[in-house]
This record gives sequence, C-alpha cells and structure tokens, in this order.
Amino acid sequence: MNELSPANAPKTSVSISETASSEIKPGRDTRAGGSTVRSICVYCGSGVGTNPAYVEAARTLGASLAESGIALVYGGGGLGLMGEVARATLAAGGAVTGIIPSFLSSREHMLREVTDLIVTENMHQRKQLMYEKSDAFVALPGGIGTLEELVEQLTWSQLGRHTKPIVVANIEGFWTPFLSLLDHMRREAFIRNGLEVRFGVVERAGEIIPRIEALADEAGGAGDPSRLSKL
Repeated sequence: MNELSPANAPKTSVSISETASSEIKPGRDTRAGGSTVRSICVYCGSGVGTNPAYVEAARTLGASLAESGIALVYGGGGLGLMGEVARATLAAGGAVTGIIPSFLSSREHMLREVTDLIVTENMHQRKQLMYEKSDAFVALPGGIGTLEELVEQLTWSQLGRHTKPIVVANIEGFWTPFLSLLDHMRREAFIRNGLEVRFGVVERAGEIIPRIEALADEAGGAGDPSRLSKL
C-alpha cells in the first residue's frame, strides 16, 4: 500500500507542523458588500450515493463557491461527492484546501490538484484545522463520517463555542430522517429552551450560499474563530 505520511507528502502539500500561519486563499471576490464568509467547509460522502441529484448538487455547489469568490475547505479526498465538489470548484477557477490524515491518503484517493493540501497525523487534527480554516459549514449527503462531522459542529454551536453558520443541504430529502430525529429529541425534551440547535436547511444546492450569508449576517459576522480553543 502506498501510504502517505506528513514527512513524504507531495510537493503541493504541507504537513501539520507547517499550518500554524497558513491562510485560506479565496478565489475572485465577486460579492457586493464584502461578505464576512470567505471560506466554507463542506462535509459530504466519499461515495456518490444512488441518486444522481447528489452529484449534481456537489457540482453546483462547487461552481457556486468559485463564482462567489468563496474558498472550499474539505476532507481532501478525490472520491465520491468529495471529489465532485472539489473538482467543480477548481474547474470554475475557485480555491480549494484539502485536509486529510495520512492514513486516508490512499483509501480516499487524496486529490493532489487542490490549491492547498494539508496532510495531518490523525482525524482530530484534520477536524480542528477544517474548523479553524472555515467561516461556515455545509453538509451534503454522506455517511457516518459526514453525520459525525455535522453533529459535532451542531454540538459546538449549541454549547456556545462558535456562531459560524451551519447549513444542511437536504437534497432530495436525504437528511429528512435526521431532521425528524431532532424534532423527536425536542418533543422528548432532550433539546430544551436555551439549548436550541441553530442551523439552516435548504432543498437545493443553489440556495446554500445565500442561506449561509443570511445566517452570517444574522449572527453579526462569520463567528469568532478563536472561541473553539476555550472548549
């Protein structure tokens, strides 16, 4: 197996120790009014699923990110919806930062063509960097990993550790069972007043960026990136 480690990462990548001062390089900024959202983290599957609408949504989001001058931050893989959203962003002239742990470099077919590639030592570093480098979060269809990443950001937001916008892209009703579970938790008083889970839901990929920017405006900006360190 051709396993990649931070020490022998490709020329276009940096290791975890080199990322302390690295900055997202946004694409061209075509937005009026200077939105505070400069980069969006997209959580999604390493597979494409059974519905062609999922791939189409990933491609539409990638093109929209580039057109809006918003950089993509994602898990660094080249397979499935991950690869689709990254390639679509790059094809439209956008900037992409891929963040992947070394043990997944072969399994998820690490995409070397991204603007910035960061190879981490483990999943914890990957998720921390994805948080730090993003002004907002989107969940496209995906599996257990996508669900875990989404729920983690919802939890941190619920606990008041950040105010960055979170949007669930309920493409073709994919996330409806999850949304129903949250409703069940509310009815059973496990999500109570003062512990509300704050996020937006859209049905189409073209609605994602406008919803994120609206949520950012409501929150007074894209959130304080230093707050997570207080956990």
